[in-house]
Amino acid sequence: MSDTLATAGRRRPFDPVLLYKALFLAVVAVFVAVPLLATVLGGFKSLGELRTNPFGLPQVWEWQNYAGILFSGRYWQLLWNSLVISSFTVVLTLIIASMAAFAFAHLHFFGSSLLLSYLTMGLLFPAATAILPLFIKVRDLGLLDSYFGVILPQVAFSLAMSVLLLRRFFKDLPHELLEAALVDGCSYIGFFRHITLPLSGPILATVGTITFVQSWNSYLLPLVMLNSDALYPWPLGIMVYQGEFSADWHLILAFITLTLLPTVLLFIFAQKYIVAGLTAGAVKG
Repeated sequence: MSDTLATAGRRRPFDPVLLYKALFLAVVAVFVAVPLLATVLGGFKSLGELRTNPFGLPQVWEWQNYAGILFSGRYWQLLWNSLVISSFTVVLTLIIASMAAFAFAHLHFFGSSLLLSYLTMGLLFPAATAILPLFIKVRDLGLLDSYFGVILPQVAFSLAMSVLLLRRFFKDLPHELLEAALVDGCSYIGFFRHITLPLSGPILATVGTITFVQSWNSYLLPLVMLNSDALYPWPLGIMVYQGEFSADWHLILAFITLTLLPTVLLFIFAQKYIVAGLTAGAVKG
């Protein structure tokens, strides 16, 4: 009994690896948190104080910087435009990518590997490299200065990563489920609709969140495709605070803080599903 108590009372040996991990995570947290805190606090300062004290606490808290933006109709119009564009982009991306990923995961046809490789080549090319042909194609379709003139290109550039993530998850589902469903007379479409999608909540949330944030923060495509100020999303709304020779940086920081808040809240509420979706299939038992 005494030997057991003595063994239980012994301290575990110090592991320096844990200390190194904690220090590394602390450094990463500082690099992430400092710009965010500087942005939030910068919105409470005057333009003069922001130039002399960019990282410290405000000497005088300028609450009207945030209040003026929140009570302006333009801010809510920009937020609505971003919400419409991002929501439609997420819905179309999930519909198209999930069906394509299911086909690549469970259907074997000639050229499937080549087609998948061709699709994933889209990861190598950012939207900026194809902005001119995109503009010409959107113009020919008559979609310039419309929501779908921005939505459809964003969906196209989101498909490669979305298909890769969804395909990996679909392939990791037990193959016996598909065999049992086919034996019971279920079609591939029925299996996809009634079995695959209900089991794929984590990865759908992951892909949807990533797509939403990318669309929410997109600047180049709306800038090229939209001409009407009434259709601008929030990244283009910052331009109202930028003049030819100067910029109201304190208002820009306040505006950025308010427009990033929805995506931060989305990440907080969807964090559990994002982690589950990204780590699914990482460990095989």
